Parts: sequence; structure tokens; C-alpha cells
Amino acid sequence: MSDPRHRPFLITAVVAVAVACVAVALTSGGSSGSNAGAPTSSEPATSVTDPLATDAPGDSAAPSASDPTDSTLVDDSDTLSPHQEDLVGADPAATEECALQQRSLNSASTGSDVVCLQEALREAGYYSGSITGVYDNSVIAAVQKLQTDRDLFVDGKVGRETALSLGIWPDEDSLVVRTPPPPPGAVDLLGFPLSSVATSGPDAPPLPENSGSGRRVVYSRAGQRVWAVDENDNVIRSWLVSGSKYNNETPGTHEVYSRSEVSTAWNGKAFLPQMIRWLKTDIGNIGFHAIPLHRSDNSPYQTEAELGSRLSGGCQRHADADFMWEFAQIGTVVVVV
Repeated sequence: MSDPRHRPFLITAVVAVAVACVAVALTSGGSSGSNAGAPTSSEPATSVTDPLATDAPGDSAAPSASDPTDSTLVDDSDTLSPHQEDLVGADPAATEECALQQRSLNSASTGSDVVCLQEALREAGYYSGSITGVYDNSVIAAVQKLQTDRDLFVDGKVGRETALSLGIWPDEDSLVVRTPPPPPGAVDLLGFPLSSVATSGPDAPPLPENSGSGRRVVYSRAGQRVWAVDENDNVIRSWLVSGSKYNNETPGTHEVYSRSEVSTAWNGKAFLPQMIRWLKTDIGNIGFHAIPLHRSDNSPYQTEAELGSRLSGGCQRHADADFMWEFAQIGTVVVVV
């Protein structure tokens, strides 16, 4: 039991504390100015731990400098809530589209192009292995299955047609340089008339790198373009062709070995005027020739405007056959890049 002598002091202390509490309460509730936004018993306070209190920047009003009680509602950009997904740009989990850099892939291939192939095969439902960048037996089997299902030539290798089927062949049109049609009656440096897709001399697109030297014919598979070059490395003429849809135009240095004023296609359905052969393959000869004609009615297989697109089964069709027939005699060097 406490000493009776201390009771007056305790009573006085209790009274003092009560008075102080009443004063604080009157001060807090007596003004409606700067604290108008303070929460009341019917309006619960919003906490920074509430996901709705951390909206993305710009979604909520900025706090007023004269209202320090709103400082707890400032967006905390270091702690993202479930309502702060970044909706700008692509889905980071999405696979980016790819295109082959090489023109063919086989069991000796490795690297980024094989990664591109494996991803495309997986997307198409033909491959379920790891993305390794190695063209192993599982990749060969997947390619063969796709080629069989899509009625392509089945060899387990990836060339233009297989890559096109998978959507990983590069944009060919971007590699084709089309020059303005020459004026009527225009001729090349040897006096031969120019076709609508031909040009001559300094107006010609530059020769590809590593395309040889001396008198020669240069053929760019990617650009679907041919150059006739004299012994001093002057471009006599350059023009567009329609080359092979397939991977059968072997790059390297070749020679013209045979010529025919008119030949017949392997299937017997077309005439091939002014055929100039430069490559032998297991299934036939490949060479330059004029736009083929249907045997049934002598109508052309394509127009000059379609030159620059790959449309043939192996040979290079062109509208500058008269010039080529004169220039590319037997023994002429043909450089394919």
C-alpha cells in the first residue's frame, strides 16, 4: 500500500496528464486548413504497403509541397507492385525472329544459324531437343521429317526452300539492286542493246568482293545479278537474272564448257534458247539461257519485270542472251558468289 503522504502528488500528476491530452486533441481537430486530407474514422488511412498505393509513375497525383501528410503516397519506383507491369515494348520471354546468314546448313554447321534453325524447327513442332547450335542427328531427323511433310526435296540439309518453309530465309528483295530502265536505243560498251534490267559501264552496281580478276562473268546468287567484265576489269554490262530456287548453284570459279543455240528442259516441256553451260550436276547441266518458252505454244515462262526473282530449277534465265552468247565463249571464266 502506498504512503498517504504521496497521494496529493499522484492526483496532481494525473490531472496534469489529462489536461495535456485534452489540449492535444483540441489542437488536432480544431483546424480544417492544411490537414484537410488527414484520414478520419470513416476514411481509413492508406498505407504504402497497400499494392494500390504504389501505382506506376504518372498514374496518381503528385503530392503537394504544402501537404506533408501525402508524402507516404509518393511512388516507390524501387519496389514494384503487381499493378506496375512494364507494358512498353515486346514480351521479353518472346523468341525474336531470326534469319539465316549462311545460304546452306548441314551436319558440319554450327553456331548462331543452327540455333536459328533449331528454334524454328521447335516452333514448327519438329524439334524437341536442346538449343545447342550443333547440327546433330536430331536436327537432321527433324529437317527430314519437315521436308517429307511439306513435299520438299528430302536430304536433311537446309537450303533456300527448306528455310523459306520455316520462315528463316533472309529477305531476298533487299539484296536485289534494280537499276533504272535504260533509255530507248541504249547500248553497252560493245554496242549491244540493253534490256530493261541491264546497265553498262560506270552506271552498273559495283562488283561483289572476292569475285576474281581478268575477263570473266560474275554471278551473284544473293543479288540475282550478272556482270560481264573485260580483261582490264571494266564492267561492260550488268543485268538481272532469275536463278535457281534451290541450293544447286555451286559457288566458286567455273568455266563455260558447252553451248547450244536451243536446248530442251529436262522435263521436255520448255525450250531453252542460247544455252551456255558452266556447271555439271548429278541431275543435269546448269547454265545461262534466254527466258524459256513453252513447247506447246512458244509463250515465255516469265516477263522481264520478274527478273531478279529466283524462279528456275537451276539455270539462270535472262533477257540479255544475245550479248551473253557473243561474250561467253567456251573457256570463259564464270565466278559464282
